[in-house]
Amino acid sequence: MWDYTDKVMEYFQNPHNQGTITDLEEGEKVVTGEVGSIACGDALRLHLKIDEATQTIKDARFQTFGCASAIASSEALTELLIGKKVEDAMQLTNRQIADYLGGLPEEKMHCSVMGQEALEAAIHTYKGIPIEVHEEDDGRLVCSCFGISEPRIRRIILENDLETAEQVTNYVKAGGGCGSCLTDIDDILIEVSEARITGISSVPAPQTASATATATLAPPKVLTNLQKITLIQQVLTEQIKPVLAKDGGNVELFDVEGDRVKVILQGACSSCASSTETLKIAIEGTLRATVSPDLIVEAV
Repeated sequence: MWDYTDKVMEYFQNPHNQGTITDLEEGEKVVTGEVGSIACGDALRLHLKIDEATQTIKDARFQTFGCASAIASSEALTELLIGKKVEDAMQLTNRQIADYLGGLPEEKMHCSVMGQEALEAAIHTYKGIPIEVHEEDDGRLVCSCFGISEPRIRRIILENDLETAEQVTNYVKAGGGCGSCLTDIDDILIEVSEARITGISSVPAPQTASATATATLAPPKVLTNLQKITLIQQVLTEQIKPVLAKDGGNVELFDVEGDRVKVILQGACSSCASSTETLKIAIEGTLRATVSPDLIVEAV
């Protein structure tokens, strides 16, 4: 039995906004966004009534095929949307839907994602943007079982600060079918993590708790040698080691001599053909960004 909040159960048992929109007045328009499929187990059709003069969502209704979480998430979505300006509605995230319900079991987070994506589809329709050219569809297909593309996986990882393939499956179902794409998902997770800590991501990372924690590591302008060593060890432990561990690698601090940081690469990193790239990009790049731009990292 899933551990549902009282609000999830209330919205599941007594949804007020289920159905379609039939009453329209002059100057109002109804648009629909649809995601999922019955074959995949979940489907959601979201209807929005928009006052075109004020660009306000006057009413929101849903039709869904799914579990208690799908119905509750859809009801929460409509509650959050009614009365909002279209431009403000575009900023709604799946996390806000889940938080509005007091939380969802992680295994059911894909229901909140489905709500966010139905909203995006409806607003794309309203603005006349063809769904088939949405940037999420313009990328390599990673999960053929559920039709999930690489850009979509990357966006969900960034927006929800995901760290494991299991979490990705919980949020968008990718990897939940035959499982052949799990290795690809792991690779994407590593790439996103490395991009975050080296600052080379082309997509801004969301301001999550982990991003805030990283920001607190910003060093003072002048560090004593002891402060420098302490901060280097902290960055290695909290930021770099978790990334390397995903690929079976590890790193240990050996010594610090001025601006020269000597480390020992272990596990997969010690024999990997791209160990130089790991040393310079993943380790040296991160330490330069968080400790000092003058640091040089060497393997011993």
